[in-house]
Amino acid sequence: MTDPFAAVRSPLDQNWQFSQVSSQYWPDVKESWNPCKVPTSVHVELKKLGKIPDPFKDLNEWEVQWIQEGDWVFKTTFDVEESRLKRKNVDLLFEGLDTYCTNGKSVTTTENMFLSHRVPVKDTIKAKGNELELRFASPWHEARLAEENNGGPMPLWMAASNRLYSRKAQYGWGWDWGPIMMTVGPWKDIYVESYDVRLGNVRIDTTLSGSQYDVASLKAQFEVHGFMKDEFTLGVTLKTAEGDVIKTVTDHKSSSGLEWKLKSGEVEGWYPRGYGDQALYSFDIELKDQKGAVVDALTKRVAFRSAKVVQEPLDGQDGTSFVFEVNGIRVFCGGSNWIPADSFLTEIEPGRFRRWVELLARGNQNMLRVWGGGVYEAEELYDACDEYGILVWQDFMFGCGLYPSYPQLNESIKSEAEQAVIRLRDHPSVVIFAGNNEDYQVAESLGFMDYNDNSGDYMNSKFPARHIYEVLLPEVVDRLSTIFYHRSSPYGGKDTRDPTVGDIHQWNVWHGTQEPWTNWDKLAGRFISEFGMQGYPNLRTVNEWSDDKSQLFPQSRVSVNHNKADGFERRLELYLMENFRHAFDMPSYVYYTQVMQAECLAAAYRLWRRNFKGRGKEYTSGALVWQINDCWPCVSWAIADYYLRPKPAFFAIARELKPYTVGIARKDIKKMKDKKTSAFFEIHQEIQLWGCNSTLKDIDVIVQLETFNLANGKGEKQSLNAKLASNASTEIWAGQVPGQSIRTNDAQTPEPIVVQARLYDPANLDTVVSRYSNWPEPWKYLTFPNPNLKVKVNGDQVELSCDKPIKGIVLDVEGDECEWSDQAVDLFPGDTQIVEAKGLKGREVITRYLGDGTA
Repeated sequence: MTDPFAAVRSPLDQNWQFSQVSSQYWPDVKESWNPCKVPTSVHVELKKLGKIPDPFKDLNEWEVQWIQEGDWVFKTTFDVEESRLKRKNVDLLFEGLDTYCTNGKSVTTTENMFLSHRVPVKDTIKAKGNELELRFASPWHEARLAEENNGGPMPLWMAASNRLYSRKAQYGWGWDWGPIMMTVGPWKDIYVESYDVRLGNVRIDTTLSGSQYDVASLKAQFEVHGFMKDEFTLGVTLKTAEGDVIKTVTDHKSSSGLEWKLKSGEVEGWYPRGYGDQALYSFDIELKDQKGAVVDALTKRVAFRSAKVVQEPLDGQDGTSFVFEVNGIRVFCGGSNWIPADSFLTEIEPGRFRRWVELLARGNQNMLRVWGGGVYEAEELYDACDEYGILVWQDFMFGCGLYPSYPQLNESIKSEAEQAVIRLRDHPSVVIFAGNNEDYQVAESLGFMDYNDNSGDYMNSKFPARHIYEVLLPEVVDRLSTIFYHRSSPYGGKDTRDPTVGDIHQWNVWHGTQEPWTNWDKLAGRFISEFGMQGYPNLRTVNEWSDDKSQLFPQSRVSVNHNKADGFERRLELYLMENFRHAFDMPSYVYYTQVMQAECLAAAYRLWRRNFKGRGKEYTSGALVWQINDCWPCVSWAIADYYLRPKPAFFAIARELKPYTVGIARKDIKKMKDKKTSAFFEIHQEIQLWGCNSTLKDIDVIVQLETFNLANGKGEKQSLNAKLASNASTEIWAGQVPGQSIRTNDAQTPEPIVVQARLYDPANLDTVVSRYSNWPEPWKYLTFPNPNLKVKVNGDQVELSCDKPIKGIVLDVEGDECEWSDQAVDLFPGDTQIVEAKGLKGREVITRYLGDGTA
């Protein structure tokens, strides 16, 4: 039975209104009170009222900068049932206040957006006419004052220096992919909760052990808060997702921990996507008084898995591995970085996080890094990762700067970290906490990082935040969870750029030395947690950023404002000019930057996955592209835009992360006649062929290797048998490009030979498991023959075939969009491909490809 006086929680989401109010920086404000929803932010409500233009359109970002420098008040009135006021405790719960907030009656004061607050109000609350007023001070000025009063500006990359003194989502200060939108307001739910006694934090630690990882254990610790005159008991039940009871206890003492050993077969393990199923269970807890009445209850979702990061010596190479091992399986992590999905977090509608995770799963990805300049994300994101088997790399919220470290700030950060770890530790998907994003790189760039100083006394050094990352955060993570802690991303080795230890951010394509992407194999590391290439979004998204069609060309003020990366025009053109002959109208620029991005990123995954060669030879164990998503409609490194429209790069990466893949690398090898000459030599064009298998079983395959000379139509075929080792890459064949002549001087140009490899399962020779077409680069030198592309539409299917090879087919349709199964397709004669197009409904398909005459 349930006690009629069980804990009751109700939202305060009615009767809210807001206004700007006078402040010392803005003393003559005329208040204007308007109704609003909660949770919300000022920008969102002003836009709804028509008082500001859409900040995402045109140059309107700069029309709304005044909002961050004003003070704002949100207020409401509410009643509480008399019966609830008779309870021993009545609390106000604030799940998130953004950011500098006080209450007129001193209910709460906060300076940290990431904190939730529980405030006892038993002595002040009444049945009728309660007033709640939340005054939000200007985040800009409050952060500026904190900076002035605590040491002054600190070095940083990105945005204004005062952001380092503010526990507020850092991206709101503006980033190289996002606008300056410093939000203000109650950004999470507010509740009234009444109770005599309630369940508090419940810590649940689960493990799998044994040679088959089939022996499960569960440990739980409980907290009970409130009126504790008598001993309370707990009813605890572990159930399957279908509701079947696995184990239960009805009278466990609330003051005691619980430990269960489960027999082999009682529960199933949780595995990353592609390596097994994602078994999830419910852990139901009832808090009961001496009469057996239930006074509070909650359900936690749990899973059973063992996860660690293996850092051990490697065969034949310097340094150590950095490989994630789950239930004894070492996983190649192919995935993405995540930024906040909107500049206005309260506008992320239910289901949108799940749609992003579903997109990751469609793209064969198995890891998501939640980047340290945003927020600890909504439960929906982590729940979806649990369900889809997407491993989560979770940063703490520090990015690209030398943060201050002083007692008041550290106390807030400690509370923030504790709340974050307690909330996220039950998710089986969360396998690592990292202290920050790139802060050690900033310190290194200034000569402030002394790796020989292991004193632990850093607060008065030139890099004071080492106290946060090396003392404060690891203590919290170790005390409150069993999750691996990593000081920073990147971190390891002699410095953060050491490719032999830890993780690296590989930005020498695009940033840094601006290497050609053909050098990805030389730019490898043990784990590449960031790398990327920009590409324009879908043309429909481009059209969203202005109603003035005269602004929809690549060099317009509006288009430039929708790309926040320094030097982006030079960098885009560098990579375009090196590789393509391209036109400059907007549709062409969208196409060429998208195909460039797709080719660049696919090459990285292809070459780095090749380095995952089996146990003891995990020379590269992960690649996380920057980035999966955008926070507004823009040009960025994202592989899917703000509206969840995948770019061609998304599909190119998906092909490289299939369970079975085939890859080719082509190199020109110059062999001098002897050591004395510079004029006499031979140039041989060679290829190397390999396959990857992420399944846990070896597989016999047949590889069809085929060539086509674009100049004369000649080609050769050969069939190769190979055994692909489980969970590793396997070298298959190496030799000269079939049909390629040996050159004896640099005036002789190589034959334009396309090489295609198709991977077949011997049990099903009619099905291509994987394919890859290797084209001679750069493509700007090629003369593309008329391929005679044939497009056959049947309902929601598109059949593509050709007489001569085609590079980079992108499909589109007029009117309502389709959900395509593939894009940026390379087509080869005799190898018909089928593209699914959900929503096509037999309509005509528009195609574009290299050399189609539109350049």
